[in-house]
Amino acid sequence: MPQQVQAVIAPGRNEPVRVETITVPDPGHGEAVVQIQACGVCHTDLHYKQGGIGDDFPFLLGHEAAGVVESVGEGATDVAPGDFVILNWRAVCGQCRSCRRGRPWYCFNTHNAKQKMTLKDGTELTPALGIGAFAEKTLVAAGQCTKVDPRVSPVVAGLLGCGVMAGIGAAINTGQVGRGDSVAVIGCGGVGDAAIAGAKLAGAAKIIAVDIDDRKLEMAKSMGATHTVNSHTASAVGEIRALTGGHGADVVIDAVGHPETYRQAFYARDLAGTVVLVGVPNPDLSLELPLLDVFDRGGSLKSAWYGDCLPSRDFPMLVDLHLQGRLDLDAFVTETIGIADVEEAFQRMHDGEVLRSVMVF
Repeated sequence: MPQQVQAVIAPGRNEPVRVETITVPDPGHGEAVVQIQACGVCHTDLHYKQGGIGDDFPFLLGHEAAGVVESVGEGATDVAPGDFVILNWRAVCGQCRSCRRGRPWYCFNTHNAKQKMTLKDGTELTPALGIGAFAEKTLVAAGQCTKVDPRVSPVVAGLLGCGVMAGIGAAINTGQVGRGDSVAVIGCGGVGDAAIAGAKLAGAAKIIAVDIDDRKLEMAKSMGATHTVNSHTASAVGEIRALTGGHGADVVIDAVGHPETYRQAFYARDLAGTVVLVGVPNPDLSLELPLLDVFDRGGSLKSAWYGDCLPSRDFPMLVDLHLQGRLDLDAFVTETIGIADVEEAFQRMHDGEVLRSVMVF
């Protein structure tokens, strides 16, 4: 039977979020209903609320989540009721040209649940990133559920569903940071700090954190940064070059997504170095670089789609690293909140007061 649960809705552009009763249908073919245990408050949810991603209001917010599978529909073979899972927003199809070429992390046909969750009056909801996990329960495609070791706390496990995975993947998967490399990360919010943690995991010898906020730079050091640069008072490019023998870093990760930070990343990398863009740009922004500089400097200019992750491969691995004490996911959690506290959490996030607020059910 369809269930009625409490959830956080963004009713219209820039309107305050509110808690509403929604209807979650029984899972159809290839779908699953998941009882949410915890969900991180991500900047992407704020972008949905502000109308920066689309106008398909009302939005059912939340996507950085972990929970327990309650029921599955026919054809769902990889998960079963009772499984502890992290939700992902790129359920690979296995059939598109990228999947057939052995690159499922670039899947061009990722999918979500086909049925719609609704308000009590029947108004259809648009789930954030096809998930909608600021809710006691949500309906997703079964392929969006990745089974992991249930010993991990859901408070930290859910963070792998978006921001932490994006940052770690930007360093390890997209940037292919290797042992002894020098790495610079521009922007030390949740994703940037995760990129720093990823570079540390990969064995980088020098990790340079760049931000305009000294509080964030201090946090970056606890995540593994060996050096910090306040780009409000010093040249990011000049300082990164000075810290790398005048050459520039092997890999520079832009976790902001602004033309100025991208130019800094471009000129702060070594010849034949790599730039990784993981910060999501505003759609109105554009970039101009001298084409001769692009040619002369060589190397790679890459974008990290979800950290180029493959959830079935990366989520269990990172959970295992956390349980072994080699990846401190707890450090990303600033506070836990209730379902009625999202609006205030958005404000604290906007003001730079938190790394991650996590809603707990």
